Amino acid sequence: MLNRVKKLPANFVWGGATAAYQVEGSTQVDGKGKTMWDDYLKAQGRFSPDPASDFYNRYPEDIKLAKQYGLNAIRVSIAWTRIFPKGYGEVNQKGVAFYHRLFKECLDNNVEPYVTLHHFDSPKTLFDDGDWLNRKNIDYFVDYAKFCFKEFPEVNNWFTINELISLATSQYIGGNFPPNHHFDVTSAIQAEHNELLAHARVVNLYREMQLPGRIGLIHVLQPIYPITETPENKHAAALYDAFLNRFLLDGTFLGHYTTETMALINEILEKNNAKLDIQPGDMDILAKAAPQNDYFGLNYYQSQFIQAYEGESTNQFNGTGEKGTSSFKFKGVGEIVKKPGVPQTDWDWNIYPEGLYDVLKRVARVYPNSKTIYITENGLGFKDHYEGPDQIIDDQPRIDYIDQHLEAILKARSEGVNVQGYFVWSLQDQFSWANGYNKRYGLFYVDFDTQKREIKESARWFKELADTK
Repeated sequence: MLNRVKKLPANFVWGGATAAYQVEGSTQVDGKGKTMWDDYLKAQGRFSPDPASDFYNRYPEDIKLAKQYGLNAIRVSIAWTRIFPKGYGEVNQKGVAFYHRLFKECLDNNVEPYVTLHHFDSPKTLFDDGDWLNRKNIDYFVDYAKFCFKEFPEVNNWFTINELISLATSQYIGGNFPPNHHFDVTSAIQAEHNELLAHARVVNLYREMQLPGRIGLIHVLQPIYPITETPENKHAAALYDAFLNRFLLDGTFLGHYTTETMALINEILEKNNAKLDIQPGDMDILAKAAPQNDYFGLNYYQSQFIQAYEGESTNQFNGTGEKGTSSFKFKGVGEIVKKPGVPQTDWDWNIYPEGLYDVLKRVARVYPNSKTIYITENGLGFKDHYEGPDQIIDDQPRIDYIDQHLEAILKARSEGVNVQGYFVWSLQDQFSWANGYNKRYGLFYVDFDTQKREIKESARWFKELADTK
């Protein structure tokens, strides 16, 4: 396949993305506290987060690879429990020192760090106490953020929380993150609202501290399309879009939930005997923060196609890459279906770059407070074929995927959408929360037995594009 994108815009941020728990390993060293995952994964017995990609020890190698292959930015997250092992209280200085070393390595190599405070790894103490459903834990998150802002002045680009919806739905709807609830709609929608509150409070704090850097948050957006244009299917698409996208976008960038959004959300709540608690003052906090985001991190992997459905909720999660094993039916919302002609990954994710163009245009039109947009994750989960030590790994499907999505981004950009960067998920192969190690996304192959890094064709292609800026 001939590549579509021949040149990157000048000054375009060209990065790779990581997450602390998925790359660092070393989950029990240097005073790190437990997250919501440690005991859960051990009891489950399927996957271990150690050593992951051993980034805790090998970060200099990975940062140098990033530089060598043309990247000028990296997304990393701080592991909350490396700083506060219990989520609050005593500071773990060894954890603090690690992040100072990491950020220095990035800056010394002209790879700008974009730092996320929470990426799916709540401290176990706070998780056991209700996680985002407990408003007291929002206070602890704000305290943790304030500490990081003061401690790490070398960081100029912050994100508060990664993929609020993925955490809420994986914990309480799909049931593939702890505490493994299925279609607990009350908890899911409350977690969404409370995470928005946490983000807003931290943005407001950042402004009050008069810091010179930038701050925003990251939403993964999934455009929802009716499988056919019947009134029933179009309404199903509107309902699911409100639940996944619109509620969070409204809260972030409008500072209120519109009447139309709440009508859809309330319909879902009613059909599932669920409720949402919005306390006095909540909306004032959201309204204050809405115009104060400096930028918006947009993650995009796939779009969904839906048809009307009136039965009970049921789902099947494909965590192994056995194609065709996933299913999702949401009571009072709809059923996810395949669209003929739209290819899918082995994990049943639709490959639909048109959706990324559509959602970029929508965000720019409806939510001008989103301001500058960065694509903070996009990439292809693939079963890369290892050819042996020091052999370039042929991952042409990944190049094709990124190329198609980059074309969609640049088309939206040419039409006035302020997209200023792209971070591929992921920099190197990583541990995946619910999929273990066979779902690979990296530009750099990791042999998880030896931790040796191998180069993929996608990394070479990334470098070629980097040289066009």
